[in-house]
Amino acid sequence: MGDGNWQVGAAEGGRLAARWWKWALSAPEGESPVADTTGAYAGRRQPEDVWFLAGTHGGRVVRRCGVPTGRPLFFPVLNTRRAAVPFLTKPWRLEATRASAALNGSPLPLREFTSKPFPVLGIPQVAWGLWCALDPLPPGQFVLEIDAAATNGFRVDTTYHLAVTSP
Repeated sequence: MGDGNWQVGAAEGGRLAARWWKWALSAPEGESPVADTTGAYAGRRQPEDVWFLAGTHGGRVVRRCGVPTGRPLFFPVLNTRRAAVPFLTKPWRLEATRASAALNGSPLPLREFTSKPFPVLGIPQVAWGLWCALDPLPPGQFVLEIDAAATNGFRVDTTYHLAVTSP
């Protein structure tokens, strides 16, 4: 499995961030993996080459979900997006007071990624975030803990109970 650190460069990370947002925003009302408090919608419309884990709208969330073996994981620890308008092509950033992710208690490396403009309902968007990219996990049970806070009062406290199994 390597050291668990999927090496994602800035350009690829920006593309993955844009893909993550398109995935997260594609869910109909009531089936959003981001609004989901249980993990029931975690597997909805996952791409074939990566497995996205949803962020949250803030606060404490505990999710349980299955993840297939052989897929790298990509997820936000703290992220945001906004419309890309002329002369304002830089994304809105959150100033983090803390940001961490740990898998079974071991800290994971975070990377800051910014996307190029991407369309959401025909409106160009730009995304910013502190992201984590993981090599595919071996079969088994894992606990992923995400903890972050921003100076504007937004905070994230998410625990994922992941069951990694052969597809």
